[in-house]
Amino acid sequence: MRFIGRRGVVMLFLMVAFAAGVAVPPAHADNKRLNESVFVNIYTAQKQNGCPTEPELDGRLVELARLHTLDVLNNRALNGDIGSDGSTPQDRANRSGFVGKVSETVAINPALAISGIEILGQWWWNPAYQATMKDCGNTSIGVWSENSLDRSVVVAVYGQPG
Repeated sequence: MRFIGRRGVVMLFLMVAFAAGVAVPPAHADNKRLNESVFVNIYTAQKQNGCPTEPELDGRLVELARLHTLDVLNNRALNGDIGSDGSTPQDRANRSGFVGKVSETVAINPALAISGIEILGQWWWNPAYQATMKDCGNTSIGVWSENSLDRSVVVAVYGQPG
């Protein structure tokens, strides 16, 4: 019998595991860079609109974005701002104790990953989303993204503190 080498053994193991139905644990990516780039794109949209105040990351809104991202990722019937419990972005903000007006943009890609270009493609050409991104009153921002094997979700929550 011919020696198959280390790569061959790994490939053989993966084929046997797949054939046996053994679950291979998913890799968890750190989306920090993607989230930061989405924030920079929002900042750029506001600057191009002549906004005098720079938006800032708000931990409360990051948490709201995180929770809605997970809700949309895990509930395939969701495809926008409404949560699985019927809540709106404003409902969720009110429950979290954020005082002020909020809005939200959601990007969904039916794939393992999503790029900044794909996010902008979904948000910039949607008139309501573009207006939200460019709104000078949105001075508090929260961004989060998550991925599964067949779905990537990015949520940005925009706040106008009251």
